[in-house]
Amino acid sequence: MQHSPKNVHSAPLARRPGELAGLLAGLAGVVIFGLTLPMTHFALAGFDVYTVGLGRGIAAACLAGIVLAATRQPLPARIHWGRIFAASAGIVIGFPLLVTAAMQYVPSAHGGVILAILPLATAMASVAIAGERPSLGFWLAGIAGSALVLLFAVIEADGLTLQAADLLLLAAVVATAIGYAQSGMLARALGGWQTISWALIFSLPLLVPATILLAEPIDWDAPASAWLGFLYVAFMSQFFGFFFWNKGMALAGVARTGQLQLLQPFVTLAAAALLLGEQVGWHHAVFALAIIGVVIVGRQYRVEKARQQ
Repeated sequence: MQHSPKNVHSAPLARRPGELAGLLAGLAGVVIFGLTLPMTHFALAGFDVYTVGLGRGIAAACLAGIVLAATRQPLPARIHWGRIFAASAGIVIGFPLLVTAAMQYVPSAHGGVILAILPLATAMASVAIAGERPSLGFWLAGIAGSALVLLFAVIEADGLTLQAADLLLLAAVVATAIGYAQSGMLARALGGWQTISWALIFSLPLLVPATILLAEPIDWDAPASAWLGFLYVAFMSQFFGFFFWNKGMALAGVARTGQLQLLQPFVTLAAAALLLGEQVGWHHAVFALAIIGVVIVGRQYRVEKARQQ
């Protein structure tokens, strides 16, 4: 007698080879990215928006060029160039500039909770761009996690109002989600660190003239904390963080790895409290535990990965 196949789209999924390593790599990326907003605040104490938002990409591209040359990486095939430019637009130009502009007006904690809708946006982008098909259970977990984060934002703000900074942050979410989906596709073909390195190199023809035209002269006497903030967002947030993040997306999938970013607001909150002296209450821990639970539940459900192209 033949047994009917189980519904693999909604049932919990057995672990794929390399998936755990991918999720751990993605988690390391989340920790690195979680410090971005507080470090951006430090950088803005000594530099203007365009120096921080665009100049960080130029600094990271210089390091990427050295690494690519030292390891003798071949130029990507032309078939990948469109995706590389799209990834550059989202994660090298769009997100850094929009977030840096927003950080002039709102605290790191506020920015962190607004950006927490990024996992859901990344899952949507993975469907539209990366060809992934999350199951219903995965979608419900993602929506539940994002709803928790937005509820947290309402409680924190005593009522969530969309101000100009919030619109900048939401635009950054869209740009980043598209960039992540493109990077996840590229990482399967090029490798994780190669993907961000080439995205940085391909962005230079726009970054360099834009920075020259828009940025103020560099204040070489800026406080050490401002230099530390700039160097962090340039080399950690814009470069090394993507080594881990792209590897995670390549091994575990764009949507599944993207869901780990539900934890990122709480990394940001902890960093804001330790580095900027912002107040963190018991309810932060409650929401953190609830969202961690959502992430654990969400990774039990199937996300069909696109075939390598």
